[in-house]
Amino acid sequence: LYLHGGGYYFCSPKSHRTITFGLAPRAQADVFSLDYRLAPEHPFPAALDDALAAYRRMLATGRRAESIVIAGDSAGGGLALATLVALRDAGDRLPAGAVLFSAWTDLACTGASLRENDGRDPMFTGDVFARVAPLYLGGASATDPHASPLHASLHGLPPLFMLAGSTEVLLDDTRRVAERARAAGVQVECEIARGLPHIWPIYAPFMPEARRSLDDAARFV
Repeated sequence: LYLHGGGYYFCSPKSHRTITFGLAPRAQADVFSLDYRLAPEHPFPAALDDALAAYRRMLATGRRAESIVIAGDSAGGGLALATLVALRDAGDRLPAGAVLFSAWTDLACTGASLRENDGRDPMFTGDVFARVAPLYLGGASATDPHASPLHASLHGLPPLFMLAGSTEVLLDDTRRVAERARAAGVQVECEIARGLPHIWPIYAPFMPEARRSLDDAARFV
């Protein structure tokens, strides 16, 4: 189950086909890429509700929870992690694991890398995320654990595979989740790739580093 990035307000399954088309054959798996509702017309928790509905529909139509991996990049990576937290909180059967590429997990934007890596990542500057977050949050708190899963208790989650670039502004959104998940007893594979930009796996047709990262994600799946 793939959840595309785009700050919760743009992009679609079509914009992220280089990732999903790259993952499917490598993992020898079917991929469903969800066209979830976008902000500002549909603020939190619309995207989360759609992700939960998609997962539960998979179970209702015969997919086994242990045969499903939830994946996503950037906002979609945060949404994937929030989906795990919400499923656990609701007592649902959890999937086998999650793949998170450059996940945006903290809509409160408290990571030091937003400042320290400002200007180092060709994709985004550090101030972008604080401007975008209110579009999705609406009137919700930026530390609501179902909107910003960095602020959730992470106990009881399935294994996580996490990637982030060393120079991206969202680096700390990955590092802090990895640290807190491990402290909560969750199995975590986390790679910080030197000098690679935000969600570099999307460049798989052109970048050997992107292809290798998709290979690693497929191995985890």
